[in-house]
Amino acid sequence: MKTILRLVICALFLWASPINCQSKMVSIKGSTYTPLYGRDSLQVNVTNFLMDVYPVTNQEYLQFVKKNPRWKKSKIIRLFADESYLIKWKSDTVIHTNEELKSPVTNISWFAAKAYCKQQGKRLPTIDEWEYVAMANKTLPDARRLTSYNEYILSWYEQPKTFKKMIGSTFKNYWGVYDLHGLVWEWTSDFNSVLVSGESRKDVDNDSNLFCGSAAIGATDLMNYAAFMRYAIRGSVKAKYTLKNLGFRCVKDN
Repeated sequence: MKTILRLVICALFLWASPINCQSKMVSIKGSTYTPLYGRDSLQVNVTNFLMDVYPVTNQEYLQFVKKNPRWKKSKIIRLFADESYLIKWKSDTVIHTNEELKSPVTNISWFAAKAYCKQQGKRLPTIDEWEYVAMANKTLPDARRLTSYNEYILSWYEQPKTFKKMIGSTFKNYWGVYDLHGLVWEWTSDFNSVLVSGESRKDVDNDSNLFCGSAAIGATDLMNYAAFMRYAIRGSVKAKYTLKNLGFRCVKDN
């Protein structure tokens, strides 16, 4: 009965509501965790929040650009996205026939991802929120020490065109979240706060490197090649850049 009532409310008030009725979210119980290197302390506190179960899809982003024309590919300001923005779409409101509506939207800049989440009444996850959820496997909230966990992420790097898969193609983790590994890389809100070079995260330029990849595991382990590969990629990316395997998901304060 509650589900039916919610659908009716969404149908009646979607035009006025910032909430996306299609997006499913799960509750994440916060705690402390040991983050990637580049922190000022060994432990970081994460408070309770809600996270999208899946990355944002082509279908969901299509609805967004129809309601927000400034983010159409023909109208985007180059300050906010480079020339590859939505390059796989046939037009402003039509995706190519070889693309799936239920696949994660890619070729999206940080600015566009942030605007989408805001329109939904949500926001991009912080790096700590994203890392905290992504370190889980199917049964453990922190599986980073497991060889199988790291091997899975490395095997993903070897697979071509995983961004073409539909959402839900990978495992459901401890929190009930899918596709943090094995589908696309994902933006976060504050990746500039993470160490890229030097001895402190405070020395990072605030206007660049706002990118987080889908391989969130502790780089405190010097043998963690997946983390180093991720850092190498994001070191060359800026907020207006768009990549064919770069998408995003949203979170919400609980």
